[in-house]
Amino acid sequence: MASSRSLLLSSSFLSKPSSFSSSLRRFVYLPSPTPRFYPKRHGFSTVFSVATEPSISSTVPKKTEPATVSLPSNDSSDKLLKIRHTCAHVMAMAVQKLFPDAKVTIGPWIDNGFYYDFDMEPLTDKDLKRIKKEMDRIISRNLPLLREEVSREEAQKRIMAINEPYKMEILESIKEEPITVYHIGNEWWDLCAGPHVETTGKINKKAVELESVAGAYWRGDEKRQMLQRIYGTAWENEEQLKAYLHFKEEAKRRDHRRIGQDLDLFSIQDEAGGGLVFWHPKGAIVRNIIEESWKRMHVEHGYDLIYTPHVAKADLWKISGHLDFYRENMYDQMEIEDELYQLRPMNCPYHILLYQRKRQSYRDLPIRVAELGTVYRYELSGSLHGLFRVRGFTQDDAHIFCLEDQIKDEIRGVLDLTEEILSRFGFDKYEVNLSTRPEKSVGSDDIWEKATCALKDALDDKGWSYEVDEGGGAFYGPKIDLKIEDALGRKWQCSTIQVDFNLPQRFDITYVDTNSDKKRPIMIHRAVLGSLERFFGVLIEHYAGDFPLWLSPVQVRVLPVTDNQLEFCKEVSKKLRACGVRAELCHGERLPKLIRNAETQKIPLMAVVGPKEVETGTLTVRSRFGGELGTIPVDDFINKINIAVETRISL
Repeated sequence: MASSRSLLLSSSFLSKPSSFSSSLRRFVYLPSPTPRFYPKRHGFSTVFSVATEPSISSTVPKKTEPATVSLPSNDSSDKLLKIRHTCAHVMAMAVQKLFPDAKVTIGPWIDNGFYYDFDMEPLTDKDLKRIKKEMDRIISRNLPLLREEVSREEAQKRIMAINEPYKMEILESIKEEPITVYHIGNEWWDLCAGPHVETTGKINKKAVELESVAGAYWRGDEKRQMLQRIYGTAWENEEQLKAYLHFKEEAKRRDHRRIGQDLDLFSIQDEAGGGLVFWHPKGAIVRNIIEESWKRMHVEHGYDLIYTPHVAKADLWKISGHLDFYRENMYDQMEIEDELYQLRPMNCPYHILLYQRKRQSYRDLPIRVAELGTVYRYELSGSLHGLFRVRGFTQDDAHIFCLEDQIKDEIRGVLDLTEEILSRFGFDKYEVNLSTRPEKSVGSDDIWEKATCALKDALDDKGWSYEVDEGGGAFYGPKIDLKIEDALGRKWQCSTIQVDFNLPQRFDITYVDTNSDKKRPIMIHRAVLGSLERFFGVLIEHYAGDFPLWLSPVQVRVLPVTDNQLEFCKEVSKKLRACGVRAELCHGERLPKLIRNAETQKIPLMAVVGPKEVETGTLTVRSRFGGELGTIPVDDFINKINIAVETRISL
């Protein structure tokens, strides 16, 4: 679970005709379905319907076994990491050959390839093709990669000689000596610690592709120079590249920004400002389902639900330390009646104030409070990304105040609740990390040891494997981070459990122990979904907008063959809604178009009504996931839907 997994891509080619059966053929014929992707245990499989010519000996087509390509990662393959790092250098060399005035900065390997930042004029797609051709020439020359150690003075001298100001700044940030340099042949060099392949010929040029150009500020500082960042991908062989490009196309098809627009789920309105999400009616339905499930499960696990304000006096954020350590992510203060107020970037101080509203006893602990609290954080416009990076979002936030000897049981309870919530929405594969005490921290050695052991024991009791990030905890306590794996094998950071020794001290919160002495409680921060906006984006991409029946914003679309059946369809739609089924009536077009529209909008169930259905009080039902369900009495149809929703299965 905690170990990194390779992405598995499978392609199955089947010869299987598909069409409506006799009852629906009375109304319309639809062609075979287009290729669709179905979630599998370690990735996705692509199923195509293709014509197969019968052989001479048999008319039964042979079964084709799925071709599986396992994509390695930088962690699993040292060879791949070296290839990608060297590709970044080769690309920089190619750029400076074609654009001699370009200044180089940094060029690391990344998850799926590499990038390099240049100070130069904006690049075009045509320029990328020229750069790739030059890279191919460099690779074909099989030039050696040579490592050299030099003094800081020698490095400064060489950098000044070639007039590379960004490299000089990088050199100043390097504290270790000697300085290491890597040469490509005797034609180009860069400050670098490695590693690299032995020669450029070790790179398969047919397994390398330049993907895009983007703007990036030097050192991530918007006040510094805007650079040209070229992204590339590199693999060990052509098969891996093809599999990656196939995966990339599927990820593009699942992009929540496009699907959100196509299905009318949400939008970002320019008139209101970037990073501010508008939930459309259909998206709001899904959000309400998420919220109601979240609230019910929290109440069942002993949490008290609360609501708190969106603003507070600036002094509150001084006490919490946010103004000292988080100011760059907070919006400007506003003056109200000679006092300064601030939009909240976090919910924690509010929950502490509620804890402090009365004297607490050890008998009252643990106290668990939970809130779907909207917070506001400043993000650069260039970093905003659909629902994944926004300026206003709703956290599924909760805080637990407990005794030291209650930490383990409370953490275990959070793990159980996390599994229950995530599995409900279709996520059952996780990567878990435990981060321990960093060099700079608050709190005694004893309490750090107790808290860290409690987190470890809770994970062990749960039976979850995990990796330990030594020294990776926050200065105020150890933490558990959990990443969920989606249908494409991508991992998303959602859940976090954080022990905090800092805020209880800053706010001087206490409880009265058995001796009537005041003691400091332990505070645990935790979130399961992270934020509703981000989690919704992950859900959209996980299901590619094809939400299961229980989660779909519209569960049934009622379709009359002609307007003669309209009144009956209105009665059916009204009855469905009265029974809790999310149904809508569509008419005014020919039936084939109504059906195509329902397919495009990914409606789980279509109920077609013709003269016979009106006469018999039935519906001819087609399931998006299960094919034709036949002709069903209205009450039976409602009963089937309610059972399917209750058990979270598809019809």
